[in-house]
Amino acid sequence: MSALAELGTLGKKKGGRGNDAGATAGGAAPKGPRATASKKDNRAAFVFLAPWIVGLVCITIGPMVMSLYLSFTDYNLIQDPNFIGLDNFTRMFGDGRFWNSLGVTLTYVIVGVPLQLGLALAVAMALDKGLKGLAFYRSVFYLPSLLGSSVAVAILWKQMFGTSGLVNQLLAMVGIHGPGWISDPSTALGSIILLHVWTFGSPMIIFLAGLRQIPTMYYEAAAVDGAGRATRFLKITLPLLSPIIFFNLVLQIIGAFQSFTQAFIVSGGTGGPSDSTMFFTLYLYQRGFGQFDMGYASAMAWVLLIIVGAFTAINFYASKFWVFYDD
Repeated sequence: MSALAELGTLGKKKGGRGNDAGATAGGAAPKGPRATASKKDNRAAFVFLAPWIVGLVCITIGPMVMSLYLSFTDYNLIQDPNFIGLDNFTRMFGDGRFWNSLGVTLTYVIVGVPLQLGLALAVAMALDKGLKGLAFYRSVFYLPSLLGSSVAVAILWKQMFGTSGLVNQLLAMVGIHGPGWISDPSTALGSIILLHVWTFGSPMIIFLAGLRQIPTMYYEAAAVDGAGRATRFLKITLPLLSPIIFFNLVLQIIGAFQSFTQAFIVSGGTGGPSDSTMFFTLYLYQRGFGQFDMGYASAMAWVLLIIVGAFTAINFYASKFWVFYDD
């Protein structure tokens, strides 16, 4: 009987172990070091992302939501906002300065961006020829992009194109009496566009990186077939560089619509002479912080967002007709 009892006890022990194994295989796996390490990594990621998330909510999303609300109100920064519906947007249709600022900004974008990109591409192609001291020239040409939107450069530009500025002094040496480029309504916007074109360094660097990615065998094969420089540029360089051109075009259009410092400094914050340099952003600033009509200014900001979004959407739609990718 003792032997049978011992066998029964062993059978129960084996059965119990089998049941434990089955429970482990069929149920949830026990928590181990890997699961603990994964949770620690997730916590560390959230800790490092926390400053960015707080900044996104408090500095970007929060003000955007608030400005959207204010665009439907009459708010003068002192009294509480008064909800007026779509009145701020309907007032824009009868605001002559609003339409003038929009026209000035569109002229600035349509003229300045193509000229800037054209100059950037030309300089990039010149630097792509393997010049000595390439790093030095690249840094020198990129420098205006870092300084072009600064107050100091805008002040310097205003002095250079003034009535007795450096530009007119150089013209006087060859017997030409130059006008007051900044004080003349017909040339004031052109001087600011020239400043925008001068800041071609950023797209130039991107163009140069794109040119370096084009295989030289394409040019060699085209040269063997008798293709000239113009043909190689139109048939090889432009198609293969079209994604980079599209990228620069979208970025520069968005940046040009947001231009403010140059017009503010050159015109002294007035948008003059005769509102010829009244950029959309400058008029928005005047309405919001000059006339304390923050509701109207908020509505203008959202109109600007819609305009920039429309230009970007048009560019993306048109890109399928002229932008060529490897795939």
